[in-house]
Amino acid sequence: MLVFLDDSGDPGFKLDRGSSRFFVISLVIFNDDLEAEKTAVAIKELRRSLNFPDNVEFKFFRSSKSVRQKFLQTVNPYKFRVRSLVMDKTLIRSSELRTNKSSFYGYAIKMILKHSNNSILDAKIKIDGSGDRVFRKNFLSYLRRQLNSGERCIMKNCKLVDSRGNVLIQMADMIAGSTHRFYDKSKTDFDMYHGIIKRHIEDEWCFQ
Repeated sequence: MLVFLDDSGDPGFKLDRGSSRFFVISLVIFNDDLEAEKTAVAIKELRRSLNFPDNVEFKFFRSSKSVRQKFLQTVNPYKFRVRSLVMDKTLIRSSELRTNKSSFYGYAIKMILKHSNNSILDAKIKIDGSGDRVFRKNFLSYLRRQLNSGERCIMKNCKLVDSRGNVLIQMADMIAGSTHRFYDKSKTDFDMYHGIIKRHIEDEWCFQ
């Protein structure tokens, strides 16, 4: 089982000064390595067909409406599952989560992986670790302690990877962005992208 994880929104709580109301984590889950490889090849072929250089990264909030649609339509035929955690930050009261970005990220990632109704087991997990991330060296050890027990192994291994070199992390970004846009509803295209991938959605957990 391969799991690719990315987020949309930010962990800040200054909602009156630009922080996003919603924070979304999305998982793209492949039960078959070959299916993941075929999906990755299709994304790379799309990039070529758009005449983008090979080092161009697909990012939801940097892409046009047309590119977002083409990307999601390109991956739609393949076999994968999507699980998302949607956090409305206006409902979160914990002072630790509101003031500590590392705690916020770690808690959110733990929750979406842990509460999957046993649909994520013995998984190889890749998390976007590029850019201005708040992950620390002890982050992976924290996840391992929280997710694995003598009775159940959720995480076989976990790696922080640079999204610029991994198109399936980019896919997780595009899906997380689509989910964020759907719940935010501040743009007229809020339901356009979510509708394309709807059949792949296994769960959307609105955390309260």
